[in-house]
Amino acid sequence: MTSFDEQTLTPSFLLSANVQHPSNPSTKVLKLYGSPHNASTEQVQIVLHEKNIPYEFINLDNMSDSETRDLIRQPFSAPVIEDDGFILCDSRAICRYLATKYADQGTKLIPDAYNMKLGALFEQAVFTEVFAFAPYASKAVYEKVTKRSKGLAPDEAVFAGSIAALSSKLEGYEDILSRQNYLAGDELSLADLYHIPYGTKLTDAGSDIMTRGGRNITRWWTEISSRSSWVTVRDGEPVHAQT
Repeated sequence: MTSFDEQTLTPSFLLSANVQHPSNPSTKVLKLYGSPHNASTEQVQIVLHEKNIPYEFINLDNMSDSETRDLIRQPFSAPVIEDDGFILCDSRAICRYLATKYADQGTKLIPDAYNMKLGALFEQAVFTEVFAFAPYASKAVYEKVTKRSKGLAPDEAVFAGSIAALSSKLEGYEDILSRQNYLAGDELSLADLYHIPYGTKLTDAGSDIMTRGGRNITRWWTEISSRSSWVTVRDGEPVHAQT
């Protein structure tokens, strides 16, 4: 996914507590190129931890423009993964790839391909986040979080308008979640996890929208934002120098 917000290359291994180095030293570890605290990069990191996939994190901010151009040859920005020579951009495409390749490892995050009805509900939930959440959340976060980090003054009217629009969209979420545990049904999926980085940044922006939209939204948000995968990413993962 293209980022809405936003000298020497020094890669390091980032591993959650339940992820181990490959037992086979010749195994190629997946590389994640991204920017720390970038919402799109964090989406991928959450999935990597949910699926217990060891990975090497490389900070794109420390790469030269030419190095970045050589890596990213698609009309997208960070994040990017390199998996044994396979290069893929866009956070949602990456997350889907990881959830599919490692379907039987860690948390199951997409329905089985043979179940057309569950698959259709999953796609519906994914597009709900894309069109009813991300555009408004990212705009609000940009005004109050990204601008602040750059020493710029927020546009209060834009922020208020974004929150108001998002609040209206979340009324539909409350209805959906009153009938099922998660956005795509009664099982956690990528569609739920996609909300976590920007949802958390909305709190950083001073909004309580994720906990005042209704009893069911509050229940859902409290659960997904407390997952150990996100806590690990949010609080900073253990970094071990590459040997």
